Amino acid sequence: MASLKVSGADKIFPSGSLALYDINFEAKDKEFLVVLGGEASGKSTLLRVIAGLEDCSDGKIFIGDKDMTEAAPKDRELAMIFRTDSLSPALNVFDNMAFGLKMRKAPQALIEQRVKATAAILGLSDLLYRRTKSLTAAQKQCVAIGRAIVREPRLYLFDEPLSGLDDKLKAEILNVIINLQARVQGTFVYATKNVAEAMTIGTRIIVLKNGIVQQIDTPANLYDYPANTYVAFFIGAPTINFVNNAKIVKTDDGVFAEQGGFRLKLSETVLSRFSSLDEYAGADKNVIIGIRPEDARVAAEGMDAVVTKTESDGDRHFAECVAGEQSLVVTADEKTEKGAKTKLYINCDRLYLFDAETRLTLLSRDGGYTQTGFTDADYKPLPYKEEEEIKEKFKPKKDVKKKR
Repeated sequence: MASLKVSGADKIFPSGSLALYDINFEAKDKEFLVVLGGEASGKSTLLRVIAGLEDCSDGKIFIGDKDMTEAAPKDRELAMIFRTDSLSPALNVFDNMAFGLKMRKAPQALIEQRVKATAAILGLSDLLYRRTKSLTAAQKQCVAIGRAIVREPRLYLFDEPLSGLDDKLKAEILNVIINLQARVQGTFVYATKNVAEAMTIGTRIIVLKNGIVQQIDTPANLYDYPANTYVAFFIGAPTINFVNNAKIVKTDDGVFAEQGGFRLKLSETVLSRFSSLDEYAGADKNVIIGIRPEDARVAAEGMDAVVTKTESDGDRHFAECVAGEQSLVVTADEKTEKGAKTKLYINCDRLYLFDAETRLTLLSRDGGYTQTGFTDADYKPLPYKEEEEIKEKFKPKKDVKKKR
C-alpha cells in the first residue's frame, strides 16, 4: 500500500472561485482518514485533485515516496469510489468488477482469481452472473467497491459512497467498508458530510469549511479539544450551546464568565488551561462560552431555568431551557415537561472558551489530549476575519455589461 501527502494544495476554478486553499496533511500507510465537511466544503474536489481528475492550481501530491502532481490518473495506482454506482447495466456483476483489469489487459486467470476473491469478501459470490439492474442499491455499491479493489490499488478514495442510501443500507455498506479496510489493509481516504459516519470510521478526521482546513485530529480530540467554534459546533449532536460576547470577570470569589444575567464560575481545571486569562479579565475583549448538552442537565440544584421545549433522539432526552436570558439545550429525563421551572447543573470543568473575534480556542491541551505523532495535529486554523477575507478575495465577480 502507500502513504499520502498533500502539500500546499490550492484549487481555483476558471471562474475565479476558490475550492481549496493551502491544504496540507499526511495519511500514513494503512490509515483510515476521513475528510469531513458540509456542502461546498471542498471535500469532493480534494479527492478529485488527489486522484488527478482535477489539476492543482498550486501544491504537490505525493503517493508513497513519488511526486504524483503531474501524473495521469491511471498512473497514480489508486481507486476512487463515487457516490453513484456508475456501473454498466449491460454487463453482469463479474464483468463490471473485471472491467478495469480487462482494460489493463490482465491475464484471464488473474482476472478470475481476483474477481472471485473480492466477491467473497463483499458477499457477492452468488451474484456474479446477474445483471446489475436487478441488484439492490446496497449490492450495486458493493459491486462498485469491488470493481475498485480487484485492481489492488495502493490508495482508496471514497467520495460520499453512502449518499442517497437509507439508514439501514448505510449501516450495511459502512460495515462492509470497515471490514474491507481491515481485510485489504489499504490506505483509505473517505469523504463525507455525515458526522456520525466520520466519528465511527476515521482514525483521524480533516474538517473542511469553504475549502479551508479547520482542524485535523482524532475523533475524540476534535470533540474534546476543538480548535475553533466551527469545529466545536460541527462535531457533536445535539450541537454545542454558545453564549456569545461574554466577559471574563475576576472577583474575590473567583473568576467568572458572564453575559448579562448568565454567570458561570471558571473551575481550576479550565483556569489551568486558560493561559491568556490576564488579557481577558476585566478587559475589553469578549469570549464565547461553549457548553455541550452532554455537560449540562436538568437537576435539583443549580441556576434557575425554565423549560421551553423537550425532545428525544430515541435513547437520550433533552430539554431547551432559558437561564439568565440564555437558551441552552441540556440533558434531561423523559419526565421533564415544557413550561416547568427547574434548575440547571453545568459541569464547569467541561466548559469551552473561544475568542469572540477570532473564534479560536483559548484553552490549551492538557493530559487528556491523545498525541498522534502527526504535525497536522498542531495546525492552527485561520482567525475568522482572515478566512472571510480569503473567501471575499476569491469570490467570482459578476460581469457588468456596459449600458448602451
